Amino acid sequence: MKAAAFDYLRPRDLGEALAALRGSDAKPIAGGQSLGPMLNLRLARPKLLVDVSKLAELKTISDEGDAWRIGAAVTHVELEDRPLPGCEPLAKVARVVAYRAVRNRGTVGGSLAHADPAADWPVVFAALDAMVRVVGAAGRREIKADAFMTAAFTTRLADDEIVHSIRVPKLGVGARWGYYKFCRKTGEFPDAAAALLLDPERRVARLFAGALERAPQPLDSVARALAEHGAASAEMIGAALARVAPGLGPAARKLRATAVQRAIAQS
Repeated sequence: MKAAAFDYLRPRDLGEALAALRGSDAKPIAGGQSLGPMLNLRLARPKLLVDVSKLAELKTISDEGDAWRIGAAVTHVELEDRPLPGCEPLAKVARVVAYRAVRNRGTVGGSLAHADPAADWPVVFAALDAMVRVVGAAGRREIKADAFMTAAFTTRLADDEIVHSIRVPKLGVGARWGYYKFCRKTGEFPDAAAALLLDPERRVARLFAGALERAPQPLDSVARALAEHGAASAEMIGAALARVAPGLGPAARKLRATAVQRAIAQS
């Protein structure tokens, strides 16, 4: 099946892009790794595609001192091939996003905006305490990454807003980090995922479970135990997962608990 007919615009700047997106039948596109298949399946039928992939403002990676700013149109492969001092986990995560061909085109902001529960960046940015910067007709605002996704394929973006950039705090000295996911096949979406950050210098302890058919969920009690005691029991992890995802069956809960345990072991 092929996409329904649509018009195409490559705006000269961000202002022109935002003006074009004010119509309810317009959608932004950058890498097209998620929207492209949806167009071909006619699950999405916009009358206008606004190509933001070449806007310099969205393509920039910059050092903000205590954090890195990642433009929304930065591709996965740009992060894979350019480890950022203080944010080394980004390169490691980018390396395991899908396949190299997908990483060449797919963008970080596009992954967040698409809000697939099994995607890598939503759970990773939640664990890293990142901030999503969005821009629209009403101006600019910031949304914490752990609150940006509200449900499967649903975010806090308004219809005329786009992801502008992501602010990722740099890790402190002695910070520990782990990310683990279970995939049936390398490059496929995971069946379970977990991301952990323990950063004593900044007094940060964050642990999130992903691939839950909903937004990534915090496992705060486990993160506290790891920060305070250096360990968390299997029973504690299982109980935490039962609280945030009560509908999981025994096998699914065990798989996710194992992903959490392996993320902890990596840290």
